[in-house]
Amino acid sequence: MNPDKMITTVPDAVEVAPEISVLFEDEHLVAIHKPAGLLVHRTYLARKEKYFAMQMTRDLVGCHVFPVHRLDRPTSGVLLFAKSSEVAAKLCQQFAGHSVRKRYLALVRGNMHEAGELDYPLKEELDKVADKYANEDKAAQEAITCYTPLLNSEIPFSSGRYPTSRFALMQLEPLTGRKHQLRRHMAHLRHPILGDTTHGDGKQNRFFREHFQHNRLWLIAKQLSFVHPVTQQPMTIETELEPEWLDIFAGLGWDEACLSGSSSILIA
Repeated sequence: MNPDKMITTVPDAVEVAPEISVLFEDEHLVAIHKPAGLLVHRTYLARKEKYFAMQMTRDLVGCHVFPVHRLDRPTSGVLLFAKSSEVAAKLCQQFAGHSVRKRYLALVRGNMHEAGELDYPLKEELDKVADKYANEDKAAQEAITCYTPLLNSEIPFSSGRYPTSRFALMQLEPLTGRKHQLRRHMAHLRHPILGDTTHGDGKQNRFFREHFQHNRLWLIAKQLSFVHPVTQQPMTIETELEPEWLDIFAGLGWDEACLSGSSSILIA
């Protein structure tokens, strides 16, 4: 063969598996830290994806696991599985009965100074493919979120019409479990969660991504409290913030003393 006509092929980049870590495990339950970007389980719309939290957890603990709640793909944090269908059913009853307490941390656009409870019904978000036969006229469902501002920041960089940019760290507690509830509720309050490409502020997302050199949805499921379905003991599982959160906190002027004084939920 003429060397001038030889075709050189470049091997495809090797896809690196995301890392999950076990936060709690006994003979009935396992809770992991799900990284941002990882799907909980296989779906028709994600049939080309290779990694899923459910399968990765099964391989890690050596037994089949059953999902009892969900986290959106871009959201990181505490994700709980049961090790049997019977235990899963009991946990699902707790979630359905709103007796499970879920606390999140979020970075949002603008400063916030007052805590509150938003009771704002949400229409179900339908996917054009997966939900093409669903009823589009279904009434909005009850959706309630408690929100508490923890810290505010103003940095001397423009992200729009003003010479400075303002951001807040929020603790969010959904009392109901609607799809994208926290993201939609914060957008309704005109304080969208940073990095939210569906309900957020594109200009702010772009500034935040370019200024801080981190690209993700700034929402983490920090803490999950429930009653153990077998032992009946109250349980609270909490995860640590990923390193990129601490990078952002430093850039926003929040040092360790400031963070420790804002809320015990930040200490893990």
